[in-house]
Amino acid sequence: MIADAPTARHRRWRTLDNAAGGLALDLGLYGASALFAAITAVTSTLLPHRAWGAVAAVGYLVAALAVVVQLLLRRRTPTSRLVGLPARWAITAFTWVSTALLPVVWQSIQRSGGRTDRAQEEVLVVEQAGIRLLEHGTPYLGRDAIAALPAGEQLLGYTPYQPGMAIFGLPRALVDAPWTDARVWFAVGTALALALAVNALRTAPATGPVGDNWRGAALLRGVQAATVLPVCALTLATGGDDLPVLALCLLALALAAADRPGQAGLAVGLAGALKLLAWPVALVLIVWGLTRRTGLRVAAGAIGLPVAALLPALLVDRDALIENVLRFPLGHGLVTSPAQSPFPGYLIATALPAGRLVATALLIAAGVAIAVRLVRRPPRTAVATALICGYGLLAAIALMPSTRFGYLLYPLALLTWAPALHRPTPTVPITPAPEQLSGRATSV
Repeated sequence: MIADAPTARHRRWRTLDNAAGGLALDLGLYGASALFAAITAVTSTLLPHRAWGAVAAVGYLVAALAVVVQLLLRRRTPTSRLVGLPARWAITAFTWVSTALLPVVWQSIQRSGGRTDRAQEEVLVVEQAGIRLLEHGTPYLGRDAIAALPAGEQLLGYTPYQPGMAIFGLPRALVDAPWTDARVWFAVGTALALALAVNALRTAPATGPVGDNWRGAALLRGVQAATVLPVCALTLATGGDDLPVLALCLLALALAAADRPGQAGLAVGLAGALKLLAWPVALVLIVWGLTRRTGLRVAAGAIGLPVAALLPALLVDRDALIENVLRFPLGHGLVTSPAQSPFPGYLIATALPAGRLVATALLIAAGVAIAVRLVRRPPRTAVATALICGYGLLAAIALMPSTRFGYLLYPLALLTWAPALHRPTPTVPITPAPEQLSGRATSV
């Protein structure tokens, strides 16, 4: 018997993932990503995206060719170290460097040299928030100040993030240089959080037939989903603000799997201090903590850190805080969000009479269904927590009247991360009582 053993769905995923020692899926990932990057480089209407595609297509193609070489080597020498898990980790690291970190550095240098088409609006917003935080004690402009901006700049006057996001803009507020680009610090924060998450899972006990080897492969796949998957690499290279939030959520789940609830609360609390999208993950983690009688320890960080981040902005300018983090995301700002990806919620909101109300009602209904699920069947493992967060965010992104395609990186990474969170340990065998042994001896 194995505690917390993978379900049938996870076993099917393992069968697919283990094909050719994991190399078959690696080849599919890198090959499809190279095609996506090449198409982006040629057809995208966003110049930062086209610049990313031109660099990333080469990185993905080199990775795909490396996997082809591995497959050929595996046929001749199946036990070769060049086709094992460490080699797959090395190719993943190369791919992330070449498809995400290199474009970040390249576009930052070009932007510092005068190119104004080498960063998405999110980068400018975060850097301006850092400047305002340093000069005025709050990253937010009030409604009157935004109204006084030229019509074409009012959208950039809004900062629809939690106050902690402005920290990534502070280096730019101090020095104007390529290394102070907010994306550089998004990448640093992402790498640090993912490294801590991997270390937490590697040091957590995992024994038995689905122990260390399987966990290593599952962990690699989870890291790939958070780094080299095009929706993640493209986002980090051109905008980047979602990646440290995602990485901190993955760290929180890894710490939960390692039975470190207080630290899990701190990690998801840091994510919640950056962006509202982390709050649902914090809520589910608190419910997980309650099942283990550690709910207060999780909640202390998960709730305390976002509140601590909000308090200074609330004291400096309450109206500006409400305008940016509530009115604007809800569609009541001076301008509307340009987030218009063709998901069901957006299509319903734009195509049906009173469509926005219908989409909002569906979103609320989905939230109620998840809440009922949490009450009736609260998650008792980190795996269940990750799955609820992944499917819940997927439903929310699909039904939100205004959303972005890039937000899919959250559910994709969370769902792929879940298999690495299993903690299989063999059940202690029951030793027969002495009288049972003596009874057997007598019968013999």
